[in-house]
Amino acid sequence: MRLELLGSVRAWCHGEEVLLGPPKQRAVIGVLASRVNEIVGVEEIVDAVWGSAVPQTAANGVHTYVAGLRRVLEPGRGRRESGGVLTSSGGGYALCLNPEEVDAALFEWHHAEARRLHAEDRPWEALREFDAALGLWRGDAYANVPGPFAEMERTRLAELRLTAVEEWAADMLLVGRHAEVVATLSNLVTREPLRERLRWFLMLTLYRCGRRAHALAVYRETRRLFNDELGLEPGLELQSLHAQILAGHPDLVSRIPGMDKGRQAAALVSGTPQAPPRPAQLPYSARGFVGRSEELAELETLTVQAGVRPEMRPTLVVIEGASGVGKSTLALHAARQLYDRFPDGQLYVDLYGASSRHQPLSSLDALAQLLSGLGVAESRLPDDLAGRSALYRSLLHGKRVLVVLDDAVNAEQVRPLIPGGPACVLVTSRRRQRGLVVRDGAYRISLKPLAPGESVRLLGYLIGKDRLEGQREAAYRLADMCSHLPLALRIAAEGLAGHPRLTLADLVQQHAAENGRLDRLAVEDDVAASLRAAFAVSCHALPADAARLFRLLGLYHGDVITAPVSAALMGSGRARAERLLGVLADSHLLEEAGEDTYRFHSLLKIYAAECAEQESSAHRTAALARLLAAGELSSGFDPVCETRLSRPATDHAERAQAETVSKY
Repeated sequence: MRLELLGSVRAWCHGEEVLLGPPKQRAVIGVLASRVNEIVGVEEIVDAVWGSAVPQTAANGVHTYVAGLRRVLEPGRGRRESGGVLTSSGGGYALCLNPEEVDAALFEWHHAEARRLHAEDRPWEALREFDAALGLWRGDAYANVPGPFAEMERTRLAELRLTAVEEWAADMLLVGRHAEVVATLSNLVTREPLRERLRWFLMLTLYRCGRRAHALAVYRETRRLFNDELGLEPGLELQSLHAQILAGHPDLVSRIPGMDKGRQAAALVSGTPQAPPRPAQLPYSARGFVGRSEELAELETLTVQAGVRPEMRPTLVVIEGASGVGKSTLALHAARQLYDRFPDGQLYVDLYGASSRHQPLSSLDALAQLLSGLGVAESRLPDDLAGRSALYRSLLHGKRVLVVLDDAVNAEQVRPLIPGGPACVLVTSRRRQRGLVVRDGAYRISLKPLAPGESVRLLGYLIGKDRLEGQREAAYRLADMCSHLPLALRIAAEGLAGHPRLTLADLVQQHAAENGRLDRLAVEDDVAASLRAAFAVSCHALPADAARLFRLLGLYHGDVITAPVSAALMGSGRARAERLLGVLADSHLLEEAGEDTYRFHSLLKIYAAECAEQESSAHRTAALARLLAAGELSSGFDPVCETRLSRPATDHAERAQAETVSKY
């Protein structure tokens, strides 16, 4: 069996074409053909074929289309027999074929081989591979196939085809076959009038053929078109070539005697697409990494599979956790440990998902950064998201790269930044990224605070083990006051490092009172090193009703938070309270303490009590009255003896609770 995707979607069995049925049925086989020998879930097929306009019958439609494809691809198979070409397993379907029987996969293989031969300075052999790759095209890829996946693949493959043509033209010029290039480039320039690189090659080719006037005419046409359509002048490369043609520059001739082949190639096709640089973008990370052995072992295991087969999907891992728990530090530490597994480089983007100083980075801008790191000039960047994403995936096709996407907001921000092939993508986020897990098959690592022993080890590393001598108990108390969060521990350690005579016991005494503890866990003039600022960003991103529940929970001093407690505080039904508790847990502002129960870690409890003061006095009093009436206040307050059972987080919260109790 053979499948053609580089034009109208067609299939051939034993040399005869088989009819693939209606457009959406062709769309289904197009999705499966893009990932041969992999199971594609029904939900993924639905998204690929229907996009956002999903009818209620979409899943049944997929089963119907698969049944129709089986009838034409395996006509002799009985209804109860398992398929050999189209198999079903694990809630999805797989198209079992040799990848060489799919023309799109074969095109990409020949293209990659041509690039390898070009890099080895073997242009004649590279040209044979380019000819084999480009000869597979019969029109626009996935022609007349509906759905967002087909549109995305059309864009990606079209970009890869144009890149291959440009690289083919460079080698044709290098071996002196410029006369054969003119017709192909002229046709493509007509179809892609705003692609400067094609015009650059056409101008040089015409000049090499002795058609200097025609080459200059192409430049005049380009300048007029760019001014009319874009309001821009041609890029510097085109302007430079124009000036060289006017001056009859010697570097533009087809051969340069006395120059070795490598230098000649650079001179003849200066400005042609070069091999992208090997990116090494991992930023500096803080010293003193401790613990996380289980998480590092899991990442080690997950990345073993990355790069095993060129056609496999990338490994996607989401590292989630609360503010200050060390998500970015873990991702960067793991990325450095896994350095040798990804020889094609490391890319890094800060998506500013929880930054108080920047707006979250859009996918479009993030792709601009990534493409810049891969050597793409700003003038070559597509203007739209689909174009940039397609170019990004094309450049990384078959590459073993590690991509760190730090501080993500949601799945929509991340999805366009996931390359194909044997790459590995590490995403960090303060929010649970359920969409990436469910739809994109991401692995999730939920990061917890450090263990007590690890917290003390970090303190010892930062301030010196000698300062821990005889003060182990104080070190454990300080770590507990910092909720075992690495960021809080580092801030506390900085206070000790800046005051050599200050003992751990002294610092514990300073942090003993909850009032002002968050003020001390901050670095002056650095909002990125402030627990309160980090918590505030997470809270500001909440929906209004979830943010209100967070504030009201600051009035409650019990150790365990339940739906009845939350419902009483809000004056709402239990179902709504359960939903909002889930929102807070997804944002890592609450920890799950058991089935349907939650709790604050100590620093977030202090911050929630501060936020409670944003509610009016009347609202606080009413919330506590509802809590007492529901019988839930006793876990934190004895209304008979008027004795608090847990230390108040703020004086104002204490007074509000006492005022409420006095009414009963």
